[in-house]
Amino acid sequence: MRKILFSPIWSILVLLLLTWVYSSNPAFLDSLRLRYFDQLIVNQEPIENNIYTVNIDEASLEENGQWPWPRGDYSELIIDLYDRGAGLVVFNVLMAETDRAGEDQDLALTMQQLPVILNMLGSEVSKNEAINPGATIVNSDYMHLIPSVPGTISNIPDIEFSAVGSGIVDTFPEADGVTRRMPMVIESQGTLYPSVTMEVLRVIAGDPSFQIKLNEFGVDKLRIPQFGIIQTDGLGRVWIDWSQKSKSYSATDLPDDFDGGIVFVGPTAAGIGQPIATAAGSIYPHEIHATILGTVFNKSNIERPAWAFDAEMLGFLLVGLFVIILARWTYAGIVVFVIAVGGSIFYSIYSFNNYNYLIDGATSSAFLILVGMTRYIVKFVDEFLQKQEIKKQFAGYASPTVVKLLQENPSLIKDGTKRDVSIVFSDLRGFTPLGESFGDDVKGLTKIMNGYMDAITQPVLDSDGMIIKYIGDASMHIHNAPIDDKHHPRTAVQCGLDMLTAVDTFNQEVIIPQGRPAVGMGAGINTGLGYIGEMGSTARHSYDVLGDSVSSAARIESKCKEYGCLLLVGEATYKTTKSDFFYLKVDDLQVKGKSVGLTIYTVLDKPYPAWRKAQKKHEQMHEDYQAQRFDDAIDKCRMLHGHFDHKMEGYYDMWIERCEYMKTQDLPSDWNGVFIATSK
Repeated sequence: MRKILFSPIWSILVLLLLTWVYSSNPAFLDSLRLRYFDQLIVNQEPIENNIYTVNIDEASLEENGQWPWPRGDYSELIIDLYDRGAGLVVFNVLMAETDRAGEDQDLALTMQQLPVILNMLGSEVSKNEAINPGATIVNSDYMHLIPSVPGTISNIPDIEFSAVGSGIVDTFPEADGVTRRMPMVIESQGTLYPSVTMEVLRVIAGDPSFQIKLNEFGVDKLRIPQFGIIQTDGLGRVWIDWSQKSKSYSATDLPDDFDGGIVFVGPTAAGIGQPIATAAGSIYPHEIHATILGTVFNKSNIERPAWAFDAEMLGFLLVGLFVIILARWTYAGIVVFVIAVGGSIFYSIYSFNNYNYLIDGATSSAFLILVGMTRYIVKFVDEFLQKQEIKKQFAGYASPTVVKLLQENPSLIKDGTKRDVSIVFSDLRGFTPLGESFGDDVKGLTKIMNGYMDAITQPVLDSDGMIIKYIGDASMHIHNAPIDDKHHPRTAVQCGLDMLTAVDTFNQEVIIPQGRPAVGMGAGINTGLGYIGEMGSTARHSYDVLGDSVSSAARIESKCKEYGCLLLVGEATYKTTKSDFFYLKVDDLQVKGKSVGLTIYTVLDKPYPAWRKAQKKHEQMHEDYQAQRFDDAIDKCRMLHGHFDHKMEGYYDMWIERCEYMKTQDLPSDWNGVFIATSK
């Protein structure tokens, strides 16, 4: 269940879901994409051109009077503009009603002498007839794919037909209300009308009409013969390049020379000008068309390639899968993740700066972040829960240092390892009389036993050992796994001595004050190869160690009672620690199930100088035994009574008994003194 819950499949499902969302292209996603494109387009270095805007602003109203101005004032402004070197005037002031001052003819006469392009508006109903240059249309059945308005409002006929051209000034914002693209042609009641920008290009080129080719995807080609092809999307729209900066002036403060430039005139004063929301801020319609003219005239050709959408979606899918796979290796996955997100942004900026391509680096990056977050959140939660499980499993069996190591490296548990370890088995001595002293007080006995286990466990934790298991009143722990300890035999022996000390302290502080019989402990230590890791069934498993060295350690501990010793160690442990502790040879033993003899030793906690002489006599006792001088061995055992703080009396009594027995046996000539145990 856990594998399913925290598997990468959830990240893959999120990836597929986001891919489907991407392919559906909902409004919020398109808005995000467009806002990213805004940043690419707006944040360019400005490019000056020969296009001008003249604003009828508050200063103009203060100088010329309230709005609307008499048509004669428009006439004077047009004349003034041409006197200052204007090449073409585009007038963004709709004159759909006759002038109250009766100056319509004056303006018409001026426009017949000086070329002026007028504007018209889309409307629910049509009013006044508009100039229509006409268009050559190929595949007119697809005209419905072009942006449309129900009707048009144009200027009164005397003025309208005195102009050299007229175009629709309406903007067509995106779903979020921001104008980013402008259609070059607009359909109304089955007729194609040019935008103001399109009309300016036609007039400049001197063509009587424009040409348009349609297909099932919309606009295929749009051209003015003398100007050439105008790059648009399928809806005939042009991306506005905000780097095209026209020079702006107040109608009351005009430059001396327009240098043959194109001049757009429009109102900006509060109450008469209607600003439009754009990526570059609130901008008035005549300013927008001035910028569009610069975009088209200078062939900026900002383009959203037809292949871009599918390429972005495929790239997101493939990179997302790559990130999910590599997330298994945390740092590699993060590096690839950062490269993928950064690379997506970089490529989009590079494509725009070098080719004017609009590639969506924001949506794919945002979606990659969601996929990556999903993968790493699942991974983090899994690792967190795993760490909590490890803490719960091992908190009572290992030191905080070891627990932390296991949390950081769960593979030490899961994968298993083979290494040299020192294994320590311990067993309680004197449980029967202790248990009898409690009678039916199971609760009291349990409390005492828990205290005993706490006492012998603490030295293990303090030495960074690992408790493998508790078996009734016995325990098993190891050193050098999972945490490294190059001196693990010495650590294990010292830990065994500390456990004995802890038992003595527990007796003095807890058991004896209660009037209970004191307990003891026997421990066996062996060093050798162990196979370590999490073992067991799928339903129940634990951290464990296997190997011949483990079984030998258990057999060594089982001999403590027989030999009357508290702490026994195997030969491998002895050889690496004999200079660190005070050892006495116990026996050459061949345990049941083993064909090879095992030499075992006991270690005493304090190497008193007085013990050295006794140690020599102890060694001579063993030499006498092996040489079958059993009476001499018995004499030395009796002489050794009372030495070593009276800790070895039981041992020497056992040897006296054995020597007496061996005296009755018919031993072979090649007898080597190895005692063959009849029990494990």
